[in-house]
Amino acid sequence: MEAFKLFVKDHVMFFFFELFVACFILLLYWLDGFRNTSTMIYTLIITVVLTLTFLCMRYIMRQSFYKKIAQLPKSMDDALQNNAKTAEHERVETYMHELYRIYQLEAQELYAKQNRHLQFMNQWVHQMKTPLSVMEMMLQEDGPLDKKSTREEMERLKHGLEMVLMNARLDTFEEDMKIEQMPLKQIITEVVNQHKRLFISNHVFPSIDVDESIEVPTDLKWIKFIIGQFLTNAVKYTFDDGKKVYMTAEKSDDGVALKIRDEGIGIPANDLKRVTKAFFTGENGRKSGESTGMGLYLAKEICAKLGHKMEIESEVNQGTTVTIHFKYS
Repeated sequence: MEAFKLFVKDHVMFFFFELFVACFILLLYWLDGFRNTSTMIYTLIITVVLTLTFLCMRYIMRQSFYKKIAQLPKSMDDALQNNAKTAEHERVETYMHELYRIYQLEAQELYAKQNRHLQFMNQWVHQMKTPLSVMEMMLQEDGPLDKKSTREEMERLKHGLEMVLMNARLDTFEEDMKIEQMPLKQIITEVVNQHKRLFISNHVFPSIDVDESIEVPTDLKWIKFIIGQFLTNAVKYTFDDGKKVYMTAEKSDDGVALKIRDEGIGIPANDLKRVTKAFFTGENGRKSGESTGMGLYLAKEICAKLGHKMEIESEVNQGTTVTIHFKYS
């Protein structure tokens, strides 16, 4: 009954329009001199009968569709049933199926982001406990406070906070991006200065060989985070004193390639293809015990959003080279 009511509401205007057309035509005949009342009444009756017959046939053809939409679905299977018999309703069902497919993809992406954020926060909180515990122990000890050790733990906290902030901003990246022509050497020098204590404490030395005239189209804040992540990894996985981290830039017709090469322990071949996946720590991460598995993942995601290409080459016990390709706009 609900389906029939819905059909009537949907077609009542059509019925009255057909009746209006018939009356209008008869009025024209009347004005032209036609005065046969019986024929006019017969014409109106035939019009009504034919219109109602057409509507009945139309209702029979669309009855299953109207029954479907007259009741609210209890599950997606109820809503996505294929029971249309007309071209219009088949198109509507195809549209609904495609809309549901897009919804599923967006929902899965949303759930993946939520799970990633949750997992990252759990790991991050766990790792931040270590520097806090160390600082608490140092404060409990008698005697003067070891400023060097305190500074190192503060740097760990600072790096961790920067990581979690960048991860949170990644979802609203486009709102926080400003592409400009930036001097590459100046950017690298600023990042190296920000991490100079890390270089000094690990007895690793930076080597910058970049022409001052080279400029690249990028976002200053995001590219500094990326380079800082590469430098942090380069120093963290260089265990021998006196090694260097080399930073060079090469210009070509397509753009600029920035290479950051270290002399560290390198990345095993079976880990190299997975180091940019979220939460993948690999063999080296298990050795250091401080890896969240998010640094290179965030770097790759940010590079993609900025329009840069990131490549990683590595050989065990020889070092790792990370290349960022800046394309000319």
